[in-house]
Amino acid sequence: MKRIILSLLIISFLSIQPAYSYWIWTPKSGKWVNPKSLPKDNPKEQFAYAKSYFDNNKYEEAKREFRKLLKAYPKSAEAAESQYYLGLVEEQQGKLYEAFQAYQMVIDKYPFSERIQEIIEKEYKIAEKFMAGEKRKALGIDLPVDNPAIEIFGKVVENSTYGPLAPKAQYKLGLVLKGLLRYYEAEEEFNKVVSRYPDSEWASAAKFQIASCRASLSKGAAYDQGAAQEAKERFEDFVKEHPDAVLSLDAQKNIDQIREKEAQASYDIARFYEKQRAFDSAKIYYNDIINNHAESPWAKEASARLQIMEQKNEKKN
Repeated sequence: MKRIILSLLIISFLSIQPAYSYWIWTPKSGKWVNPKSLPKDNPKEQFAYAKSYFDNNKYEEAKREFRKLLKAYPKSAEAAESQYYLGLVEEQQGKLYEAFQAYQMVIDKYPFSERIQEIIEKEYKIAEKFMAGEKRKALGIDLPVDNPAIEIFGKVVENSTYGPLAPKAQYKLGLVLKGLLRYYEAEEEFNKVVSRYPDSEWASAAKFQIASCRASLSKGAAYDQGAAQEAKERFEDFVKEHPDAVLSLDAQKNIDQIREKEAQASYDIARFYEKQRAFDSAKIYYNDIINNHAESPWAKEASARLQIMEQKNEKKN
């Protein structure tokens, strides 16, 4: 019996001993800690250790070790590089929005990093992927906007307002907003391209897009004659300034469409006056269509209505 009890005690001791070996007392923190959770003795060793996981595509382990370095040595030179690598890890895992957040943290916390321009380029490419319809793969993070490209293009401009990518990012920010039918906001961003980067290759395209936004606003449920007129004038100015540009062909098409809409609107007003027996007012609008929109099919309709009105008037007399 004594032998059995002694054997059990030995087994218990052996089974418990390894568990205690994973914890050590640290006088500095006054706590028991698991050695596995401790960083290496200096940031260089810790960074090399973390990067070894990254180089071997062990991304979760790499993230753990890079974060450990950031917590233990936040002011070290390796901290900025660790934050950058966290972005690389997220990007490798297809978590584009999380990668952007990690990269942006380098700019926000370590603005003197040598990686800044490289990071801005990476952010721009991520924004382009979202613009093209890239779906985010990570779960658990609420995106702050309809399309992450809005935030990211905005940050690219903010991070380097007069950098090489800024005009293009500013223009594409406008395109994303326009694609979401947020025309007023899109027009504001396109205006920034024209005002901030007048000599860039994107300035003329931005002028076209401003006119296009105006035209889109005029095509709402209720025809906005003022917006249509402004859009037509902007398109006409664009064609005059850039007669040989490819976009001038589209601009002319838009001008023709707006003129057609104007003729239709005038015809509808004329018909309203005619039904109200305000014939003089109706004639003014019908004649305006004939004189100013002769190429439109509404001119033929207006001529027909004038003839009918004249015939009715002759019968009365």
